[in-house]
Amino acid sequence: MRLTDQQVRSLYGQDVQDRSGAKIGKVGQVWADAEGRPTWVSVKTGVMGHHESMAPLGDARMQDGRLMVAYDKAMVKSAPTVQPDTDQPLNADQTAQLFAHYRIQQQAPRQAPQSGGDVIRSEERLRVGTESQPAGKAVLHKYVVTEDVHTTVPVEHDEAYVQREPITAANAGNARADIGESEQEMTLRAERPVVGKEQVPVERVRLAKDEVVQDQAVDDRVRHEEVEANIPEPSRRRR
Repeated sequence: MRLTDQQVRSLYGQDVQDRSGAKIGKVGQVWADAEGRPTWVSVKTGVMGHHESMAPLGDARMQDGRLMVAYDKAMVKSAPTVQPDTDQPLNADQTAQLFAHYRIQQQAPRQAPQSGGDVIRSEERLRVGTESQPAGKAVLHKYVVTEDVHTTVPVEHDEAYVQREPITAANAGNARADIGESEQEMTLRAERPVVGKEQVPVERVRLAKDEVVQDQAVDDRVRHEEVEANIPEPSRRRR
C-alpha cells in the first residue's frame, strides 16, 4: 500500500527503520517520479546527519509515526547518496544506480496519450526538521542546612534512702551500744547526656538525563496552484 499524500508530507525529519525495526536515521528529502508519485527518500545516516543515503518508498509503510522501509539497515547505509538539502532532481544515472543497488526492475515510463500542451501545476510543501540547541544548564549544588534534632537517651542516677533493721538477740553480733555522735558517708553517682557529632556519607547524588520525544505542532502557510479549463460548450466532452 502506497503512502498517502498526508503521510508523505509528514515524512520530513521522521525516524527511519529497516524491516527488522532497527533505526537507520531520519528522513531528509523525498523525490517523486515523472508521474508525481513519491518514489525515493533520503535518510540522514552519518554523524550529525551530513550523509544522506537513498531508499525506495515503494514498499515502505508508516508504523507508530516512523517510516519503515523494506530493506536492511546495511543496504540502505551503503546505497548511493545525495548532498544534504539539495533541490536538484535525480538524473538518469542516479536513478539507474539506485535501481541496480536495490535490485529493482526499472519500468519504462508510460506513454502519455496524445493531447494538447501541458500545464504543470505546482504546490509548496513544508519541509519540517529539527535542530539541536542549548536549552539551559542543570546544576547540582550542595549546601549546608542547620536543623534542630530532638531525641532521648536513658540516664542513670543513684537515689539514697534510709534502711532500718531492728537488732535482736539473733543478729546482735558485734553491735556496740555506744552513745554519741557519728557520721556515715555514701558516694552517689549520676549520668548526664554527652553529645558528640560525626560525619557519615548517606547518599550519592548525580545528574542524569533522558531523551524525551514529543510531538510539537508546526503551523505555516503553503501555496498551491489550481488549473481551470475554459472549453467552448460545443467542444466540451460529454460524460
